[in-house]
Amino acid sequence: MLEWTLIFLVVALIAAALGFSGVAGQAAGIAKILFVIFLIVWIVTLIL
Repeated sequence: MLEWTLIFLVVALIAAALGFSGVAGQAAGIAKILFVIFLIVWIVTLIL
């Protein structure tokens, strides 16, 4: 899960550097959502 977050983050950074604002925004949004899901799963696993 964390790997996908990092992949979308890299895609967002590359797209932002090249000026593709729509693609960068979508990739950054997906990266944020996956990161939050990863954190929730990690916290639940830590508690259990």
